[in-house]
Amino acid sequence: MANRRPVAGVDLHLDLDPAASRRGGLERALREAIRAGRLTPGARLPATRRLAVELGLARNTVAAAYDQLVAEGYLTARRGAGTQVAPLPLAEPPAPAAPPLRPGPRHDLTPGSPDVSAFPTTAWLRATRRALTAAPASVHGYGDPRGRVELRTALAQYLGRTRGVRASPERIVVTSGYVQALALLASVLDGPVAMEDPGLPFHRDVVTRAGRPVVPLPVDERGATTPADVAAAVVTPAHQYPTGVPLHPTRRHALTTWARETGGLLVEDDYDGEFRYDRQPLGAVQGTAPDHVAYAGSASKTLGPGVRLGWLVLPPRWVDPVVDAKLHADHHTEVIGQLALADLIGTHAYDRHVRGCRLRYRRRRDLLVRRLADLGVPAHGVSAGLHALVEHPDEAAVLARAAAHGLAVSGLREHWHDPDPDPDTAARQGVVVGYATPAEHAYRAALDALTLTLTAGGPAPR
Repeated sequence: MANRRPVAGVDLHLDLDPAASRRGGLERALREAIRAGRLTPGARLPATRRLAVELGLARNTVAAAYDQLVAEGYLTARRGAGTQVAPLPLAEPPAPAAPPLRPGPRHDLTPGSPDVSAFPTTAWLRATRRALTAAPASVHGYGDPRGRVELRTALAQYLGRTRGVRASPERIVVTSGYVQALALLASVLDGPVAMEDPGLPFHRDVVTRAGRPVVPLPVDERGATTPADVAAAVVTPAHQYPTGVPLHPTRRHALTTWARETGGLLVEDDYDGEFRYDRQPLGAVQGTAPDHVAYAGSASKTLGPGVRLGWLVLPPRWVDPVVDAKLHADHHTEVIGQLALADLIGTHAYDRHVRGCRLRYRRRRDLLVRRLADLGVPAHGVSAGLHALVEHPDEAAVLARAAAHGLAVSGLREHWHDPDPDPDTAARQGVVVGYATPAEHAYRAALDALTLTLTAGGPAPR
């Protein structure tokens, strides 16, 4: 059997054949590592003394092996630079090149994303430094599947103060974003799940992949209607996606009454509840029925989806099943980000950041609405959130023109449970415009591309 030995200083193992001489075995192992590409051109080898100690060889043996491979052209040796792998072509044919990445759009107005260039890097670094300085070493070990108590405590206070959520740390589960929160809930439910129609198709996929049938929950100008014969209903009360309508008070009452009377679970997706522009944000539905509503939120729209932090505030009877599902999904969400977010919330830096984003996105919303008004195009659902809906009777033509102008927007038709409705139903067609997505310097150019898209011939927008 070959002796597998780690080489100090580089991430490489050498197979030394015990049947070969020590020098010959080392030469062969290094030569094969170079030919196979495990030692790449320019890689620096350990000093002879260090490698000799690591492999249990005489230093002269290692030096002689190096000299031989230098003579053969596999290695180079220069004073002050040490011994390095020479720039040789690999003996093995190179692996096929990966397909080139598709270039992104020149102008990105796809919905569902914030301006990630506005991430509060300085505040996050300070929060991380403070949190790690104060944290015990145990934070780097396995922890509570519900998440760090520091973050759950901070969230209970923050959500109660800003969203009217009735929460205690014991009823909060920290997740790796909203998608995991939805998947965890779907995994513990027993029966069909009603989801808004129209709604985000990816979220429907999350539920169906968990083995739960999805039932359309019609949405009109008052928001989601009341479901029937389902285990749960998922709604976006603050700002419905993609229509943008808020859930009417009578619908709120009807949904919580349904949950109380049937035992069904009402899932409140509060994905952009912080961003309301024309009056104070609507309070969470959960605050009126905390024993029947699972409240789901995340930092994806306030900080950025790359943070991968979300949370569930659960009715008491759902805590244990969801915690068990979380334990078996990934044990717990990463800890350092949890501590940093808890610090941001505790020092009110998170509030300041959200207020700054709200002002920035409101200015963008106002500019978008003015641009569309100049074209005679109404923008729907713009009282809150990060997107606007523009209805159009020929969605396919608009999307084709958008692509020609290097503009990314989202089509409305894909959001319906039935993506191929009656083509004469114009209200079921249009584009969803995400005005938060571009960096600040790129926003006006993106609006210029949108203007060209909406005026370049074809049927008039509605």
